[in-house]
Amino acid sequence: MWFEIIPSAAIITVALSVPIYAMYGLQKLTLGNAYRRNMDERFDRVMYQRDFRLTNNPYIMNGLHAIPDESKK
Repeated sequence: MWFEIIPSAAIITVALSVPIYAMYGLQKLTLGNAYRRNMDERFDRVMYQRDFRLTNNPYIMNGLHAIPDESKK
């Protein structure tokens, strides 16, 4: 009957979802942060480098307060 496919469908679903959820733990171990930033576009890579340069942690949201003021002469 139709319900005979349920065990094999569950196995396939679990097998395909394991890598997605395993990446959370692997990134937490290797990067110290569970999330990665998307760097597909050049603009995203530039913003990653900017955030890393300003705060040494690209995962912290940075605004104008993170940019040091220039000294006035």
